[in-house]
Amino acid sequence: MYAALFPGQGSQRVGMGKALYEASPAAREVLERAEATLPGLLKLMWEGPEETLTLTENQQPALLAVGYAAYRAFLAEGGTEPSLAAGHSLGEWTAHVAAGTLELEDALRLVRLRGRYMQEAVPPGEGAMAAILKLPLEAIQEALAGLEGVEIANLNSPEQTVISGRKEAVEEAAERLKEKRARIVFLPVSAPFHSSLMAPARERLARDLAQVTLRKPRFPVYSNVTAKPEAEEDPGRIRELLLEQITAPVRWVEILQDMEERGIRRFLEFGSGEVLKGLVARTLKEAHALSVGDPEGVRKALEVEDA
Repeated sequence: MYAALFPGQGSQRVGMGKALYEASPAAREVLERAEATLPGLLKLMWEGPEETLTLTENQQPALLAVGYAAYRAFLAEGGTEPSLAAGHSLGEWTAHVAAGTLELEDALRLVRLRGRYMQEAVPPGEGAMAAILKLPLEAIQEALAGLEGVEIANLNSPEQTVISGRKEAVEEAAERLKEKRARIVFLPVSAPFHSSLMAPARERLARDLAQVTLRKPRFPVYSNVTAKPEAEEDPGRIRELLLEQITAPVRWVEILQDMEERGIRRFLEFGSGEVLKGLVARTLKEAHALSVGDPEGVRKALEVEDA
């Protein structure tokens, strides 16, 4: 029994997915389908330049493609489907592709639009995000009380929370939090994600998502909005949650804790990077997480499953 995790923005790197493409026919099929849907995507993923890959409308489909390719490579080598799945922000879309809720091609087109709409929702330089380290959530909420224009965007681990909003408000919040001895890291992002400022992006994406067929997932996929697995809900509810997710905070700590309460002790992070593996380690005491982003990761994941 394991939970499949799929990363979000920030996990991209030039070269991601190339080793999987070369080693796994299953991964190759996924990545070639991605290339046919969004021509030029593979060249960008493997050759860069990094600043172009990092653009929100590019990194979202790239991360989705690599996450699903790694998952398919794992299954093709004898891996089993997860008991539960979750994705961090953009990764929730990848999880739904893995679960069969969305077709790969539909998801790729939608997340490219999602990234474009999110980028265009707030003019460059007007928004900001900052990670707050070494301070509990209650103290952060206390510091933000009465301050307009800044919201909690990501609850990543018990000691890592991200705030998002208007640049001036985020900077003022950072000063308040420094007085509480928090460590502040401003994030190199181009928009204030997971805040109410993203409402225009949610409204634009709603029109596109309405044109796409969603199916009931084969296994439960957690919503970032509710921090609960949405399996028995009709696809219309999942559609609503994917849209609401754009402006709502990512409740990652609660998702991991809920998985633990359901008996999950093993986590596989499919895709580029090891961000979620690290968050599991910082949130759960008795969990074991592996990153599955290349052929070696696939091999290790299969060894653990056979043990």
